[in-house]
Amino acid sequence: MATAFEEVISVREAFGGLKPPPKDEVTIAGADPVLSTRFKIGEACAAALGGVGVAVSDISEMKTGRRHKVAIDVRHAAAGLRSSGYLQRPDAGGTFKPIVNENHEAMRAITQPWATKDGRWVLPHFGLPNLQARMLKLLGCEPNPQSVAKAVATWDALDLEEAIDEARVCGGMVRSNGEWLMHPHGRVLATKPIIEITKIGESDPEPLPKDGRPLSGVRVLDLTRILAGPMAARTLAEHGADVLMVTAERLPQIPEHILDTNHGKRSCFLDLAHKEDASRLKKLVRGAGVFSQGYRPGVISRLGFGPEELAELRPGIIYASINCYGADGPFSHRGGWEQVAQTMTGLCHEGRTATRPNGPALLPGAACDYTTGYLAAYGILLALAKRARDGGSYHVRASLCQSGMFIYRQGKVTFPGLNLDLSAAELDAIRIESRPKSGPLRHLGPILKLSEAQPHWSRPTPQLGADAPEWDAMLAQPQSTP
Repeated sequence: MATAFEEVISVREAFGGLKPPPKDEVTIAGADPVLSTRFKIGEACAAALGGVGVAVSDISEMKTGRRHKVAIDVRHAAAGLRSSGYLQRPDAGGTFKPIVNENHEAMRAITQPWATKDGRWVLPHFGLPNLQARMLKLLGCEPNPQSVAKAVATWDALDLEEAIDEARVCGGMVRSNGEWLMHPHGRVLATKPIIEITKIGESDPEPLPKDGRPLSGVRVLDLTRILAGPMAARTLAEHGADVLMVTAERLPQIPEHILDTNHGKRSCFLDLAHKEDASRLKKLVRGAGVFSQGYRPGVISRLGFGPEELAELRPGIIYASINCYGADGPFSHRGGWEQVAQTMTGLCHEGRTATRPNGPALLPGAACDYTTGYLAAYGILLALAKRARDGGSYHVRASLCQSGMFIYRQGKVTFPGLNLDLSAAELDAIRIESRPKSGPLRHLGPILKLSEAQPHWSRPTPQLGADAPEWDAMLAQPQSTP
């Protein structure tokens, strides 16, 4: 079986027709276990980051003739899977302390697998206030573990999964990996690469600017929320892209995820349900190079911003779709979250933690989310390089379930006990301090290390909606427009 990095890099070879990178170009140091799980989540994430590094090296070689040495520490990659938990803000005395969101912790306490009356388990997701209200209505319970457990226990597992789908909320029955691979949807995903990149239109080549950082001159519209999608765009910002995050003021968010996943971006409010705002976004698309969206499947196309529409509006667009289940198969219409992907693909089935020793349990980090974000960024980088060489518009598709299957394929390790984590000294060594408008913030810095152009964010995480819906005239070379 191919190693995790070999599987990641095979996408580059299949899509771009490129030779493997030099054998000494990528160094992945360390090994799992880092966190309290038998799954190789640190190594899988490090492999995805290795792909990002090679793709950035490809672009740098096109611009400057020089490639990078790429380095990732598996322990640091594992820490990145729970980076929002390492955020710190100063207290009244100036001492940095962890940020604790009690509402989010309460949500996590009930977004767990619960036993059903037929002896199976179902995870109902309570991620945002609007979704929580609908899930509580479906279950007829209160938002506490005892009430949720009692309500779920009145259902057969597949009946509840179907009711969750019909109510347009999120959740699923806990499956073993074998069950998932036998399911029609699992069988569809098993035939696909970990990232899909397809050509969706013709356009002239767009060489990247010769000077500046690897992604100088690349403009990215980020229409995503809560982890995987924002991480993809944040990764592009690490390498010099001008990233404009677009959201509607009415849409709910999770504050610590905003702080954690949006370093290096700007942020504006546009509500695509309003014609004037939709028109302003189309104007932004004409000047963009990348459009990344994480809407529930089908929604963005109904709003007039599907991949084919944007490839016609802006020939040469790199369009990224990031969701839970992927584009094909019987579950492709469903919305989902990190925890749902773990539940469906077998990761949760084999979890087991100190607090849940006798049943399925979630991983000690958002492995599907962060890995998907890095893989989506990797696909975008490959498409940018392809467009620079050959022209064309491209659709990059990544999904949480596909990443869950990728993680599962890496196998498992034994570990000495529970409550593993990085030491305080290790975390302090990879934390940096930034100063967003909301106040000083300590957070993890970029995990990927490059020899020629060290990744960094040129601005701190923004306040939502604080920027104008326009491109930054101070940044390098605008994208060509039709």
